[in-house]
Amino acid sequence: MIVIGVTGGLGTGKSTVARMFQRLGAAVLDADAIAHEAMAPRRLAWRQVVRAFGAAVLNPDQTVNRARLAQRVFRDEQARRRLERIIHPQVLRELRRRVGRLRRARRVRAVVLDVPLLIEAGGAGLVDALVVVTALPEVQRRRLARRHGWSAEETKRRIRAQWDLAAKAALADDVVDNSDGVDATRTQVKRIWRRLVPHRSRPSSTSPR
Repeated sequence: MIVIGVTGGLGTGKSTVARMFQRLGAAVLDADAIAHEAMAPRRLAWRQVVRAFGAAVLNPDQTVNRARLAQRVFRDEQARRRLERIIHPQVLRELRRRVGRLRRARRVRAVVLDVPLLIEAGGAGLVDALVVVTALPEVQRRRLARRHGWSAEETKRRIRAQWDLAAKAALADDVVDNSDGVDATRTQVKRIWRRLVPHRSRPSSTSPR
């Protein structure tokens, strides 16, 4: 089983690429979903977040208000790093556990880790191949404004909090340019899949039984 890490920048379309791999037969592990689970009320990460940032980041039902927490940490680098020290190790540990379970089950030929901060979190060692998804800066900004309604300043602040996209691409085994539409992206993903994942040929009808 091969482990493919899919990462990139905000608004580049990482999850779109991960879903394309999934349609080709990969199992996908979503780091954002795992982080959300980790911050469920009363769990370890939840307790650490409340201790670090106070009850003001909680909703009335005691779940973490992720938008409120993000507003705080993206305006304070020390706060952001503190949150990352809480969340990243727990997410990486859970990813490692789930990859191990899939490997033992031997039911899939490939698993994709959809991890926005895979490199920043020190998780590149979990993968056999690193795929970085890129897009033109104006495409990123347009997507983020449409999806989140962020101002130009907020978008710039969020993008600056991640590694430079060119630096990530320099470390990649493969780069997917997701600037030009779904069909162009799908063609690139299929090419990577054919190279990374051995094709399992069907037995010949004349083979002895």
